[in-house]
Amino acid sequence: MITRRTALLGTAFLASAPALIKTANAEEIMDTSDAKPVDLSALKRVKHKLVKPPFVHPHEQIATGDPVIHEFEMKIIEKEIQVDDDAYLQAMTFNGSVPGPLMVVHEGDYVELTLYNPPENLMQHNIDFHSATGALGGGSLTLVNPGEKTVLRFKATRPGTFVYHCAPGGPMIPWHVVSGMSGAIMILPRDGLSDHNGNPVSYDQVFYIGENDFYIPKDADGNYKRYEDVGESYPETLEVMNGLIPTHVTFNGKVGALTGDNALTAKQGENVLFVHSQANRDSRPHLIGGHGDLVWEAGKFNNIPERDLETWFIRGGSAGAALYEFLQPGVYAYVNHNLIEAVNLGATAHVIVEGEWNNDLMAQVVAPTEYDVMHEGRTALP
Repeated sequence: MITRRTALLGTAFLASAPALIKTANAEEIMDTSDAKPVDLSALKRVKHKLVKPPFVHPHEQIATGDPVIHEFEMKIIEKEIQVDDDAYLQAMTFNGSVPGPLMVVHEGDYVELTLYNPPENLMQHNIDFHSATGALGGGSLTLVNPGEKTVLRFKATRPGTFVYHCAPGGPMIPWHVVSGMSGAIMILPRDGLSDHNGNPVSYDQVFYIGENDFYIPKDADGNYKRYEDVGESYPETLEVMNGLIPTHVTFNGKVGALTGDNALTAKQGENVLFVHSQANRDSRPHLIGGHGDLVWEAGKFNNIPERDLETWFIRGGSAGAALYEFLQPGVYAYVNHNLIEAVNLGATAHVIVEGEWNNDLMAQVVAPTEYDVMHEGRTALP
């Protein structure tokens, strides 16, 4: 049966819309009306205002009391974004940013999210929290049409960093994800982070790096195409997606989003926690000039962190965390160490660190000067 939902999906995929809607409709998947209610009336409620990545809302690293209910509000915004100087994407976003905002709570707390799908949008949307238990991570209980809102609550039972993303059903899932609809949540242990020996550790800053792979079609002349809305962009975008070769791989939604005037900043001696998510493809973060002092590669804080890593691995569909104390001033490049993706496709960020140079850690012993090519390396030969 064709419903109001079908009309909202756009002419590009009317043929598949009825089946898709039937699959995605939460009421047809499960009935929670007979579930035993939970009395959480005695718990304190804490409201948060989400902030745009790479930054994060104020939070405590150590829980100071009993579990609480953390209230978040998030609006789904469909809009065109500029990915590069010559490339634009009809994006679907959480709160207007790519990636969506990072949320932070503690193990044992409750997350209560109000999700809005404004009437000007064309698509159905929902949210799947990899940190949640049951109901497709909340996806089955959060499907909203344009002009609707819903409220989801789940208990944060597992500490770590986790991806969330839109998953409305069928072929819409990968399209919505690679159009920008992913983010991360960090669930801290109640007593905070600890190192490999169980000693407490803390961070001075959190930088949230959301990596995205984009698939933007080109015209016959090799120029990137632009579209009126997300519906119009679907057929040709799907064709590029199915080739599995991204046109852009970016940090925080755009080539250069975290370089130049937008570079991250830190001070010598600061401990910075890098939270890195990739909802669709594998990635290999590397901090040029630095290391991962403590790395929760799979992002799960119940596991002992690895130490002193040069490059770490982020599995597609996951988020990881790495803690580093900056020891030298200068410009650090944080990259995906698939260097083709870092240099040619956009997966690079910069961190500018203030401080005083330590010659014991590194020194230029001899400045560049001309040399006698005829005698080059003779003393080193057998």
